[in-house]
Amino acid sequence: MQNIRSIFIMLAGATFFVAMLLLTFSVTLAVGGILTVLMVGRALSMKMKPAPVRAKANNGQHEMRIWNDGRGTIIDL
Repeated sequence: MQNIRSIFIMLAGATFFVAMLLLTFSVTLAVGGILTVLMVGRALSMKMKPAPVRAKANNGQHEMRIWNDGRGTIIDL
């Protein structure tokens, strides 16, 4: 009787260990999949930054610089 009880406890422990191993693996895969989808979605939704546009004004005295850095037009007098 003692031998059968030991075998049953050993099998129950092994079953519990395998179940926890599978649960950990599946949760890891699920979190990895969610993070991958979020990263791909973010990469696809990001738009390219516009290149700065530079222009020169010829007023004779000094050079006035005008450019757009993507956030607004800057005029340097």
